[in-house]
Amino acid sequence: MERIRVFAPATVANVASGFDVLGFALERPGDIVTLIRSDQPGVRVTAIRGDGGRLPFDPAKNTAAVAAGALLEAIGRPFGLDIELDKGMPLASGLGSSAASAVAAVTGANLLAGSPLSREQLLPFTLLSEEAACGSAHADNTAPALLGGFVLVRSYDPLDVVRLPVPEGLACAVVHPHTEVRTEDARRILHKEIRLALAIRQWGNLAALVAALYRGDLELLGRSLQDVVAEPVRSVLIPGFDAVKAAALAAGALGCSISGSGPSLFALCADLAAAARAGEAMKSAFEQAGLAADLFLSRVNPDGPAVLDEETSPNQPASGA
Repeated sequence: MERIRVFAPATVANVASGFDVLGFALERPGDIVTLIRSDQPGVRVTAIRGDGGRLPFDPAKNTAAVAAGALLEAIGRPFGLDIELDKGMPLASGLGSSAASAVAAVTGANLLAGSPLSREQLLPFTLLSEEAACGSAHADNTAPALLGGFVLVRSYDPLDVVRLPVPEGLACAVVHPHTEVRTEDARRILHKEIRLALAIRQWGNLAALVAALYRGDLELLGRSLQDVVAEPVRSVLIPGFDAVKAAALAAGALGCSISGSGPSLFALCADLAAAARAGEAMKSAFEQAGLAADLFLSRVNPDGPAVLDEETSPNQPASGA
């Protein structure tokens, strides 16, 4: 192959009680990266669409280029790459935008090289790109975007990720209000220390959430979607947060919390019909708080990235602003 087009999905990181260690992949939205082999050494970003002119073309700062370049260097630089990036999700949305670009790029580069590395072996290259994007090499977005489904990051040193089962039918509503929360800002306001009593509650919820996924116990899953560490601090950055979360739960969601660092909120639901009801209620609550919002409905994506033909585009919101 001389050219390839790869989609990588948005992700929900933290998942309430799983701060920096748990995430899952969505079916949409996501980023599309086109990679073209070149005889000219190195990696170049030749086009970026959908970012409003905000993303860097510098290959040392663009997450897609950082990930693909690191992979090529690791396998001996067999060719150069020209990269075109189509952003399918808003920036600073809490949906893993930088991770999706990196995952699509490294997946495509590996395929163009004849797949010398397994999918799991691609993960460290995506962490380099996350560090370039926000100064923190966290894997709770890149791991589910790359591997699909729910992923638990057991350890960063050494890197050890665990794929978790997904209960049948489990669906998600994600509502993105038209405002931004920068990841760096959301991390900066977190408390550097937490009380032991809060830590114990958080550990208990995370352990129960993992158990619920293995047992397919949706009632336990809902009880476990409680974040006593990050959500109480970060929610103040999201206008209307309390009302939006209350609307999701009143509409039948299993649980609702902040997606990544926000401002998007997610609600896990028993099926797509329940997700649609919860999502519309959340969207309406944001609008009552003065914010237009986009709603995305999705099952948990078990597959991660996908190779696309030239016409396919998975990026369509369930309802617009």
